[in-house]
Amino acid sequence: MSIRDTQFSESAISVRGLRKNYGNVAVLNGIDLDVPRGSVFALLGANGAGKTTMVRILSTLTPPDAGTVTVAGHDLRRDPQGVRRKISLTGQYAAVDDLLTGEENLRLMARLSHLGRADGRTRTRELLERFDLVDAGARRAGTYSGGMTRRLDLAMSLISGPDIIFLDEPTTGLDPRSRQSMWEMVRRLVDDGVTVFLTTQYLEEADRLADRVAVLHGGGVVAEGTPAELKRLVPGGHLELTLTQPSELHHVARAFGDAVLDTERLAIQVPTDGSIGQLKSLLGRIDDQSVTVDTLSLHAPDLDDVFFALTDTSKASPIRNEATAR
Repeated sequence: MSIRDTQFSESAISVRGLRKNYGNVAVLNGIDLDVPRGSVFALLGANGAGKTTMVRILSTLTPPDAGTVTVAGHDLRRDPQGVRRKISLTGQYAAVDDLLTGEENLRLMARLSHLGRADGRTRTRELLERFDLVDAGARRAGTYSGGMTRRLDLAMSLISGPDIIFLDEPTTGLDPRSRQSMWEMVRRLVDDGVTVFLTTQYLEEADRLADRVAVLHGGGVVAEGTPAELKRLVPGGHLELTLTQPSELHHVARAFGDAVLDTERLAIQVPTDGSIGQLKSLLGRIDDQSVTVDTLSLHAPDLDDVFFALTDTSKASPIRNEATAR
């Protein structure tokens, strides 16, 4: 068993029956979640779905109305101080002092984290190097670009060496290059054994980063699993092949009763769930036809398709029932 498999065998965060109301509105209505240690767990949801409320509860900033929560082995209600010693939070807006330099921001956070002067200086140097801020360390943070500010904010969150870090929509407003840089930093955190609890509205972000994803809607988790598992819930995946000879098109199509033909492109689309077993079967049936295939490609639903299907309130969602039953 690898180190990463061992990490995944334990829960960094365990949530059972979590509830939170604001007035008559049930923002969180009986949430159950397990976040494996040493992983990236992404919580998806539309604006107002309760993502930030969930993060605020798990990070001890907001009390729950009901339920039990364990974070890094500490009970949220009985030992909130123990939870705080193990976690760090980076919110939607950078908690950086624009009047201080990058280095001064980090050294201030080191003092607030009760690190000694020497340890604080050492940790500051390490983080400036790790987040590519050495050259900018002596400049006021108010002169930083958006991407640099978010990197500094994340570095400040790591001063105390937390076991778990909460990232609440960390790349909102960043350009694509800065977002990519942030993603790389998050993956390096996980490689170092840190557990990352991420909320985001960027579905590509969850797809690229997360080991597991939960979709929050209507006060509850309507689906949870790996990105690949969630994608398999949505119909629309297909194998597409284009042929070189028009005469072979209908010959091949007869082998697949549910195939869709595009006679202009000499293309055939065959529905598939994307599983290895089914793909091997389909490829075998294609090979049996003894035809010349020009191109072959697999088209699969993405997390956008999953999200829209699970949160569509205009009609009953059959995949929501299937996802919840898992």
